Amino acid sequence: MPSTPSTLGDFTVLPISIPPLPSFPKSTTHYLYLRRNTPKIPTPNDSRSLFLTNCPVDSTDLHLRSLFASLVGPGRFESATFEDERKDTAHKLSPLDAAVPVNAVHLLRAHGSTKKRKREEEEDADKSREDEAARLPSTWTRPLRRSGSTAVVLLADEKSVEQVLKACAKLPKTKKYPEWGAGDVASKVPALGSVWLKQHNRLCYPDPATLQQAVDAFSAVFARREKEAAEIAKRLRNEPDEDGFVTVTRGGRNAPASRSEAEEARKKMIERAEKKRQEMEGLYRFQLREKQKEEQEELLKRFEDDRKKLEAMRMKRGKFVPEA
Repeated sequence: MPSTPSTLGDFTVLPISIPPLPSFPKSTTHYLYLRRNTPKIPTPNDSRSLFLTNCPVDSTDLHLRSLFASLVGPGRFESATFEDERKDTAHKLSPLDAAVPVNAVHLLRAHGSTKKRKREEEEDADKSREDEAARLPSTWTRPLRRSGSTAVVLLADEKSVEQVLKACAKLPKTKKYPEWGAGDVASKVPALGSVWLKQHNRLCYPDPATLQQAVDAFSAVFARREKEAAEIAKRLRNEPDEDGFVTVTRGGRNAPASRSEAEEARKKMIERAEKKRQEMEGLYRFQLREKQKEEQEELLKRFEDDRKKLEAMRMKRGKFVPEA
């Protein structure tokens, strides 16, 4: 049987032993691939983090903590961020984000101060607690990962990263692969299988009181953010733009008029001015006399042009002589 390679391209191969389960009563070997984390946008923690790929579908923070503890001892593992969690943080919008006044927030960041006082930090902490209370309860006790997913593991220091890579390089020689979920991990994480699905079915019908609390908290957060948006718009309404102009509002002073409404109002104003100008043209007698004089001159000019065209046609055709 060919030996397991210690490296595969830039990745170090980490074989792990998957213990038998009631659904599959045989032990098997799974291969993790890890390397130093080198993202496109560098971060201060890149030197002490590892990039993992081909993570098992049941991976959790506790599973990886136990795995790295078996390689280099406890106290070296700090945290793990999985691929789906990074995508959710970067792209996914929660239902609370529908209540965020995006344009007003962008304007506030552009014109406001970046320094925060202690009171403002306390207010931000209170708002974070309100946002958390406004979220609906989860219907899953434990997430599953996509097959072949990735993760970023943060270790204590750069020396721990080197020790992990060296320990992984020795595993193919010793054949002593670390066991997945060893120790008390199974007792700390929710079970999968039929128990997991039964709990999901139960969590799909939460307590009405819990739902009502989340709805009430969401309504309070929504009202607060609407008030904040109105205050931001009121403050920025009188600030000149890059050209030095102040936004003109339509109707009341609750919110600034949109660009389309301002353009439509400008067109209507031009149409009214043109209509008024046309109505005022024949108001005085001298205007009527001038207009009649212009019309007579135009008729005479057209008559002379037609007479000249007729004379030219006669000269071109010549004298007509009838037949005998």
